[in-house]
Amino acid sequence: MKNLAFIINPISGTQNKRRIPKLIDKLIDKEQWTTDIVFTEYKGHATELAKQYAAMGFFAVVAVGGDGTVNEVASGLVGTSTALGIIPIGSGNGFARHMGISLRIPTAIEALNNVEQLTADYGMVNDKPFFVTCGTGFDAVISEEFHKAGKRGLTTYVQQIIKDVFSYQPEHYHLIGEGIDIETDAFLITFANCNQWGNAAQIAPKASNQDGKMDIAVASKFPMLIAPALALRLFTKTIDDSTYITTLKTKEITLIRETASPFHLDGDPVEMGTELHIRIVEDGLKILGEKRY
Repeated sequence: MKNLAFIINPISGTQNKRRIPKLIDKLIDKEQWTTDIVFTEYKGHATELAKQYAAMGFFAVVAVGGDGTVNEVASGLVGTSTALGIIPIGSGNGFARHMGISLRIPTAIEALNNVEQLTADYGMVNDKPFFVTCGTGFDAVISEEFHKAGKRGLTTYVQQIIKDVFSYQPEHYHLIGEGIDIETDAFLITFANCNQWGNAAQIAPKASNQDGKMDIAVASKFPMLIAPALALRLFTKTIDDSTYITTLKTKEITLIRETASPFHLDGDPVEMGTELHIRIVEDGLKILGEKRY
């Protein structure tokens, strides 16, 4: 018997979460797992709970929510022997999609009956961790507007993109790292530990959270007429073939920008300064993955 905790974010995504404890009780293998289920009550609560479960020696803690919830739970588990599991119920679910976790709640729960601990990388921006992507520019602006909107879901996200895409002006950035010294005006810069922002929009199709490096997607200014074509490339895993995208791969890099403009960590807006050091912590997080025979 192994201890398995479920941390449920009641405001993630648009689904009702009250039925999830009953589904867990029905579908989890009780001969394999002893379960504990708790709902978060405020921002940062999931990190506190995850740290407590890790200190108690739990085999794994399952984040029941979106990428923001995954970030909070994983932040409390890094460097411990307790693994991260996921039941994706958020708006984008980038980490879960990258890992091939089912978006159907019952299927995701049942999959936990056939898992083992694996290791994965995570990223740091100065002193703040990220696990999927982080970045600055247009996607960070949309992240900020999305969280101000007060409504969750893909529809709200798309509405914010349509509202801002024609008025957004690229900013000037300087990227410095091993073999890298680039100054450019960019529409956005994404630092990817996983391959996508979420909703299957793959900004870094070749990114892996198990290779010890991040993929950096630098999008230059482009004519608005080709925006639909670029959007299509996001969903066909070909965005890195576009002449408007430069992709770099490295373990760490410094970003210098002229203003402390919006920045996001796993889709959640955060306040950051003008000089940011981004690095990958290799094999720093244990995760639950399908058993390999």
